[in-house]
Amino acid sequence: MLGTSLLGRLRHRDPGYAALRRAARLTLVASSVFYACRYGAGDPLLATYALFGTVAAGMFAQLPGPAPQRARILVTTLPVAWALVAAGTLLAWNTWAAAGGMLVIGFAVAFGGVGGPRLVGLGSAFQLFYILASFPPFQPGTVPQRLGGVTLGIVLLAAAEVVLWPDPVPISYRQRLVDAADRVAAFLDATADALSESTGRRERDVRHDRATEAVARLELGRFPPTEAPTAADARDRALRIAGAALREVFVKADRLTSDVPPEPIPDLAAARLLRSCADTARAAGPGLLPGTQPVALGDLDAAIGLAEAAYPTSPEVRGEGPHVPRLCRDATALALADQVRVFAVATRVATRARPGDDDLGLFEYVRHGPWTLYSRQFRSHLTLRSANLHSALRLAVALAAARVVAGTLQLTHGFWVLLATLTVLRTSAADTRTALRPAVAGTIVGAVGSGLLMLLVDSQVVYAAGLPAIMLLAFGAGRLLGPAWAQAMFTVLLTFVFAQLAPEGWRLAEARLVDVLLGGVIGVLAGVAMWPHGASRDLRRNVARYLVNSGDAVEQTVEAVLGGGRPDRAVARVSRSMTLADASYCQYHAERHAPPGRDMDWESALNAGHHVVQGAESLLRRNPPGCLAGWPGAAAQLQSAAGQLRSAFHEVADDLAHRRTPTPPPVATSCADELDRIRPLLDEPGSRAELRHLVEVDLWLTDLADSLARIRPAPDGSDRPGRVSRSAAR
Repeated sequence: MLGTSLLGRLRHRDPGYAALRRAARLTLVASSVFYACRYGAGDPLLATYALFGTVAAGMFAQLPGPAPQRARILVTTLPVAWALVAAGTLLAWNTWAAAGGMLVIGFAVAFGGVGGPRLVGLGSAFQLFYILASFPPFQPGTVPQRLGGVTLGIVLLAAAEVVLWPDPVPISYRQRLVDAADRVAAFLDATADALSESTGRRERDVRHDRATEAVARLELGRFPPTEAPTAADARDRALRIAGAALREVFVKADRLTSDVPPEPIPDLAAARLLRSCADTARAAGPGLLPGTQPVALGDLDAAIGLAEAAYPTSPEVRGEGPHVPRLCRDATALALADQVRVFAVATRVATRARPGDDDLGLFEYVRHGPWTLYSRQFRSHLTLRSANLHSALRLAVALAAARVVAGTLQLTHGFWVLLATLTVLRTSAADTRTALRPAVAGTIVGAVGSGLLMLLVDSQVVYAAGLPAIMLLAFGAGRLLGPAWAQAMFTVLLTFVFAQLAPEGWRLAEARLVDVLLGGVIGVLAGVAMWPHGASRDLRRNVARYLVNSGDAVEQTVEAVLGGGRPDRAVARVSRSMTLADASYCQYHAERHAPPGRDMDWESALNAGHHVVQGAESLLRRNPPGCLAGWPGAAAQLQSAAGQLRSAFHEVADDLAHRRTPTPPPVATSCADELDRIRPLLDEPGSRAELRHLVEVDLWLTDLADSLARIRPAPDGSDRPGRVSRSAAR
């Protein structure tokens, strides 16, 4: 019974035994390379670097994707590890030289994380390669041994990733997109049935709820940093565009279901278009997976053309109130179809297919190579508004200070000071203090246990025999039992290792405790002195700036359809500010949140800006610049509406920047109400195209006002990823 109970607890804490398998794999590799180098080759230095290279890559690196991908990443990053070990070895001659190198390398490695999830996951491991080599003794002649040990450990670990109990493949953003596309397509079919057939409401509600859940799972905050599509390359950009487009498709479909006609209308043009959209979305999703063909767009383009041709003219709707909902419904269906097309093109780009010239707008970046895309992303973060820049500077200064302290005090194991700083330092002072407590408590327990052990046992054979068991506990305890246990077991592990490398007796435990306390204090001081609030203030400022730029872009987009110039510069400013806002949100999501009642639903705030970026491009593709230039009445109405909306964006931004609860603008409650401000214009003579352009632009402005109205405090006082509910979609 006791064994069954323990097994049940283990299964609960470690679903699928993923942490246990990882610990066992790392234990087997680490103990093998250590024994082979220490006792087989008789080289303690080779054993040291082989062991710590394995631990750095296997315990501190967080790599994305399935096992073969992780193995490739480990092998391809070997040159970087060599360069860092060599640099640390050559700079170890002087404390200030080593600290200067730590400052530069620490910043470069940490700031490199803005390039994407792979760089984020490797950051801590790269830091350790330099840290270990940067301490005395200064022995440049040992560089080959050091590089050989690191290479042996990493190569064997990469092989073990594939061969020994490989981890299950994590659910990727692509897979969630496929699932969301299928569920949204089912909801589109249900929406089409509601418009043109007598169908049950229960099935439609079931499909709505399934689509709601699937779309909510696409939010970046629901993914660990190593799995979120945040890289600067073309594929990750396309995946983010696909996710945003699918969300817009769902919101617009939900809008249509809330305004279904009292009686179904057989053979309705909007219903036919929705069914074509459902087929395209259903086919486009699987196109993201290996071994499938990209979706073709011919059928959807043909359906959009037929729907545009069937759009009513002014005489058909003049003076007939019931036809106003038809205008809104048809325009919403066309806007929805355009977002489905964006989603389909994005899935093609994500599989390296090149978009057509007509689709370049949102996908203009495919013209540039990876170097250009990454350099743009790095340049966008070279500003004091960047939370990532703050984190990189904080970490670099803390590690450099720790290196100076360790060198000045001539600590025997100064490496542990920097390791402790790296372990406890977080992006906010509150999180750093929280991480310090278990680190200190665990180290005290481990140091006391290690000291007693070394007083009682003085046989190297015992430590050699017990090393694998201690490794298994140390590598698995953190995930299964918590950080305090992880620190305790890691302290004991170091005792077992150094008892075989350079026996020092019980004083080794004392040195470990002093070093961890010093490193923890340095980490806390750095966290308090440098941007102690973490990403919270950056998030408010960056989202506020994002919304201000979005409001300006809205006004200039409307001016474009009225005959002004294209708003390319305004949209580009929104895109640049979106990069900082999204990055701040991703970092903030991993931090401790504000007390209940003081936090915002930041996902909705970001979606308001995303709606502008993607919506402006789509709007101008369907409604080209100057399409309403000859309609003075429309110009006056739309300019007034755009100006009011721009002011609303600025007001919400100011409220967020100053920690006030935003006052949402009033929004329409039905499709007919949304066209109320332009209703007098619907009776004026005009072509089918002009009428459609007017309605689509007006509905876009209404959608933007609706997205602003959804920015409000989070329901539970924390920033959980928001769900797209039926009321939220309105």
